[in-house]
Amino acid sequence: MKRLHLNRLTASLLVVALQIVWATAFAGSMSAQTTPQGSETPFRIGERLTYTVGFERFTNVAYAEIQTVSRGRIGDVDAVELRSKVKTLEFLSAAFYLIDESRTIFASPDTGLPLYVSRTQNIGGLPKEAIQNYLAAPTSNFDLVTMIYKIRHSNGSGTINIQEGEKVYPVTFQTTVNEKIKTDAGDYDTSIVTIQSEYLTENGLKDLRINFSTDEARIPVSIRFKTSKGEFRAKIASIQNLEPQVDPLPTPSPIKTPKPVGTPPPTPTPRSYIDNQPLGSDLSFELGETLEYKITSAGQPIGNFVLQAKERKQVEGADSLLLTATVTEVAAGNGLLNLNDGIKAQVNPESLGPRRLDIGFAGTLSSINQTVVFDEKTSMTTFKGTNQVDSPVGTHSILSLAYAIRSFNLKPSKDTSNPINDTRVAVFWDTKPYIFTLRPSLADLITLQGEKVSAQLITINTGNPQLDGLNLKIWLSNDERRIPLRFSVGNFQADLVSDKIVQPK
Repeated sequence: MKRLHLNRLTASLLVVALQIVWATAFAGSMSAQTTPQGSETPFRIGERLTYTVGFERFTNVAYAEIQTVSRGRIGDVDAVELRSKVKTLEFLSAAFYLIDESRTIFASPDTGLPLYVSRTQNIGGLPKEAIQNYLAAPTSNFDLVTMIYKIRHSNGSGTINIQEGEKVYPVTFQTTVNEKIKTDAGDYDTSIVTIQSEYLTENGLKDLRINFSTDEARIPVSIRFKTSKGEFRAKIASIQNLEPQVDPLPTPSPIKTPKPVGTPPPTPTPRSYIDNQPLGSDLSFELGETLEYKITSAGQPIGNFVLQAKERKQVEGADSLLLTATVTEVAAGNGLLNLNDGIKAQVNPESLGPRRLDIGFAGTLSSINQTVVFDEKTSMTTFKGTNQVDSPVGTHSILSLAYAIRSFNLKPSKDTSNPINDTRVAVFWDTKPYIFTLRPSLADLITLQGEKVSAQLITINTGNPQLDGLNLKIWLSNDERRIPLRFSVGNFQADLVSDKIVQPK
């Protein structure tokens, strides 16, 4: 691989460029919906978007992840809380510039103007925090984040002002032509908005174009801009709708930037790891949850399997949650399943992001056996020994998705012809990641063990013709636990027969 070198000025331009990518990603969290408080807001509470960033012929040099977390109050002011993270990956960090930045922004749900911004850079040892507080003296200027929000919802052309540092810059934007865009999260019909500003010129950026989807959601699907060294491209990798937090927002307390000292204090003895700590309250299940299912085909029993959040332990130095799907009973002569066939997945206990997947079946299903290793830092997925493939940020395994889907905000669209609430998630299957589209339906009643139970049907489209031929479906309970009540795969159906907690040993 040819190694590229950038001078200090170009490195600074890269930082600004990625900040714009990050700001544009935030705009993807903003579209009209009713908040838990019942008032209208342009922010889509609970939506999380991830973006991959490419540069010239390099396809995955950085990523941005953003989430519209919640709505509450800062003191006496109504506010929406936004969080983001931008990070360069190994190639760009080594050849260009290391960027590892996270932000928390509180914005006015009515005007879209920033109220409070906390920006933390995690490079060079100690974290460095910068704070902009507009609570006491409200600003009339947008920043990079709220600028994109304003442009997105202007539905046309116009001019606004932004303030970066001590200087105020006018920004002019204009909608030009339509374009069909292909991304890891699917294909989109989009309209292109071009943006001009002296702020961009001063920082060596030109030809900034943002593709917004033409549906009601107006998602920023693609962002492109040029520097003297080449063109950057940011494309959406996945769209998830998570159940919003209901706790009110705390009043942020500014923290002074820590200063390094000549002699560092002694490092305290780290606490020893404790096995099987409880899972976070933001997850819809608890450690030890054990769900048993009966599998049938055309009404004939095939066997039983158990889904279990089995244990939380340290694996290779990392806090890890073990999820399992194990065949516990088989019908004689079923020709498909064998006792103890199953899948094991090691995942991040907080995000449920996969770290390792082991599939082990005997007989007919042995053709799908494999071990897959997911690298959270590089987004590289290794399978079948040494084979590797780049995966979108936030890629799930088939088993981690079965648990993560329970935390998604799967509310059906009011207009069935315009399914803006479809959730798109990258999922690794066989030899590559596919984008699974989860389409939610309205609540309905299904029959389980002779009783009527309220459930929501989620139809899954994978982009893989073989999998889509199986017409994958899942029914989730309509309570806070969102238990999978039924799975449907081809001619096979799995219905929940028992639900219990088995404390890990």
